[in-house]
Amino acid sequence: MIEKRYIIRTILIVVGIIAALTCAFVAEQYYRWHICNFRALDDEAHSYNIYPGATIDSVLALLEQDYEISSETDLQMHMRFLVFNHPEPGHYTFPSQLGDRELIERLKYGYQTPVRITWNNFVRTREDLAGKVTRHLKMDSVTLLQYLEDDEFLAPYGLNRETSRCLFIPNTYEVYWDITMEQLFNRMQKEYNLFWNESRRAKADSIGLSPIEIAIVASIVEGESHNKREMPLIASLYLNRVHKGMPLQACPTIKYAVGDFKLKRILYRHLAVDSPYNTYKNPGLPPGPIRCPSPETIDMVLNAPKTDYLFMCASPELNNTHIFSASYSGHAAAAQQYRHTMDTIHWEEQ
Repeated sequence: MIEKRYIIRTILIVVGIIAALTCAFVAEQYYRWHICNFRALDDEAHSYNIYPGATIDSVLALLEQDYEISSETDLQMHMRFLVFNHPEPGHYTFPSQLGDRELIERLKYGYQTPVRITWNNFVRTREDLAGKVTRHLKMDSVTLLQYLEDDEFLAPYGLNRETSRCLFIPNTYEVYWDITMEQLFNRMQKEYNLFWNESRRAKADSIGLSPIEIAIVASIVEGESHNKREMPLIASLYLNRVHKGMPLQACPTIKYAVGDFKLKRILYRHLAVDSPYNTYKNPGLPPGPIRCPSPETIDMVLNAPKTDYLFMCASPELNNTHIFSASYSGHAAAAQQYRHTMDTIHWEEQ
């Protein structure tokens, strides 16, 4: 009887040990599988760009620079279980603690982390734009620039090489790192159409200009001043000139034409430059914007007040304001004051 109880107790102990070991194993596997087999050395999230042709080993080598792997044996077992043979290219951001399942499934199925692309209204040229847009993308700026200058590619979007920047309204957008060129332009067209909604298009129609022409005017307004209190008046002035068929004679277009955006004073030799952006020599609007105008400035043009202003001159007080005039005589007097101030400064500097 005693021997039987001993046997039963032994069996129970063995079963208990096996159960405990099994539970421990299951708990450990659950932890490695769902919660954490990778722990960041600095307790921070980390991002990686996985290029086409990357292998599992090359990806793990990247991760091991930032993460401690608790059990490579468990990782290998889990990769076999999920039939993980190669990682999909893309941009991935992983948290500071990472379980095998999340790592493997994201890399296996290409569950990427979107990246942010952003640019502002200080982007002037197509080269500038291409560099800003592609800074965090797989595509390179040279290729994007080629598309921005490809009239045949741009035609379905209603654009050409001079107006292609109009499609890229300054903002911050989330896209995938390996976005294709066609996907990028389609996304920008979607955002463009969202911005140019029925209300804004109706306002543009009432002014008698297309959305692209409004954007060109807005780009000139931004080139003239950053004084938001004056910008609506500047917009009104240029719209008046457009409607009267007058040359715009906009100094910012001269800076764009000569390619020197830091010019502080426009001289006669600058006005003689042969360029379609020279609005002193060519009537009407230039063929494209001189920068990527902000949505705020575009709205200023769409809602510009009604004025009779046709001329403007920098204030002789050099306080980032302008003197607006409806007549050339008023403008000439203001311009004389400004030239006198600038000549005085030049003389004192000598």
